[in-house]
Parts: sequence; structure tokens; C-alpha cells
Amino acid sequence: MLDNLLPFLLHWAIIGLSLWVASHLFSGIRFESTSALVVSALLLGFANAVVKPVLILLTLPLTLLTFGLFLLVINALMLLLVAALVKGFKVSGFWTALFASLFVSLLSIVFGALVGGSDPATTIQMPQGSGNWL
Repeated sequence: MLDNLLPFLLHWAIIGLSLWVASHLFSGIRFESTSALVVSALLLGFANAVVKPVLILLTLPLTLLTFGLFLLVINALMLLLVAALVKGFKVSGFWTALFASLFVSLLSIVFGALVGGSDPATTIQMPQGSGNWL
């Protein structure tokens, strides 16, 4: 059980750092306290793990019709959901949430690649053997 604690805390810290950077970059995102940032990062991770897959499944026809671009709207909705649930976290509107969620996603990928490079689950491994793997 403790083996999964470090990746969880690392992912939580990456989301928190990404939200913090986004709050300084976008004027429409504001945290009133550090605790609001910490709770928002935790709740955003939970919403992305539980609520987002359900929304993706429910909106699959629309996502396919828009060639996946509707996933950006779902990301913005996750950020707005967290802002509605956490006291002290404010997002000014949908467009701010859309661009901020895109920024947070990209920054989380970059931070995750910089920090989590030694995890076997995140590294790409080529097949072993004769070299013919197609």
C-alpha cells in the first residue's frame, strides 16, 4: 500500500504546482489560500480519475464527431466543477477554464516527465528478442 503512496503524492504535487503556475499566469484564476490550492489539487485529481471517464463515456458520440476536441471542453468542465466545490478557488468563466485546463494539462505532462522518468510504468520499453516485432 505504501508503494503507491509516493506516486500519488508526487502526482498531487504536480497538479498543485501546475494550478499554482496557472493562477499566476491567468488573471481569471485565483486562490484565496494555500489550503484552497491543496484541496483543489486533490479534488481535481479525484475528478479526473472518477468523474472525467464517466463524462467521456457519456459524451463519446460528440467526442468522436468533433475528432476529440470535445475532450478540451470536458477538461474545462472538470476545472469549473472543482472551482464550484472548493471555497477559495475562483475561475472567472468558461474560456478561462478552457485555456487554463489546457495549460495545466500540458504543464503536468512536462513536470511529470521531468520528475517521473525513472518509473517503469512511465518509460517506453522496446520489445526484447530477434528485432522483428511487427
